[in-house]
Amino acid sequence: MSTDTLTRVLTRHDRCDGCGAAARVAVLLPTGGELLFCGHHARKHAPRLRELGAEFSPGS
Repeated sequence: MSTDTLTRVLTRHDRCDGCGAAARVAVLLPTGGELLFCGHHARKHAPRLRELGAEFSPGS
């Protein structure tokens, strides 16, 4: 699956799993789970998540 196929639309009710701020990025894990991150936490964790094969979808 490529990041172009991720269609997760984030709303104002979606919150960052790291800090509770408004979520800006949805991350689909290879195991099928999903994480939501604010911009700060998405940038912080992106290198390791990409190593694991996670896919990122910016919220709209």
